[in-house]
Amino acid sequence: QYDNFCVDFEYENGMHLSSMCRQINGCTNNVSDFLVGTKGSTNCHDTIFNPDGSVAWKFDVETEPNSMYVQEQIDLVTSIRTSEPLNEVVATAESTLMAIMGRISAYTGQEVTWQEMMDSELRLGPDTIAMGPADLNADIPVPGKSKA
Repeated sequence: QYDNFCVDFEYENGMHLSSMCRQINGCTNNVSDFLVGTKGSTNCHDTIFNPDGSVAWKFDVETEPNSMYVQEQIDLVTSIRTSEPLNEVVATAESTLMAIMGRISAYTGQEVTWQEMMDSELRLGPDTIAMGPADLNADIPVPGKSKA
């Protein structure tokens, strides 16, 4: 198994998001995110840091946090019970594009920017969508050697 990428995304307001993933057999593996803004940063897990690096807030480790999967169910049920719509379309689209950026970066070994992806004409699916046998004559991407 080979999966290794790092994506850095800068929002229009100057906030940065770095997302890293390394899952390679026989190596120390890491899947993590880090947000940096003008008022501080966070490891997206349990700590918020002030700009000088000191801890502004840390999760109480005595309390077991909800996993992201449990939390999304809590959010859905809360939305239903309060009749407040839960719309995560933009967040879902942006996180999907970021995952595609990571895939392309991992396969090519190149830095990939958000704007390059928005301008890209890369097609990851078939030219036509039809029922029937699949065309299995495809190039297999090789990490660090393939070009998107």
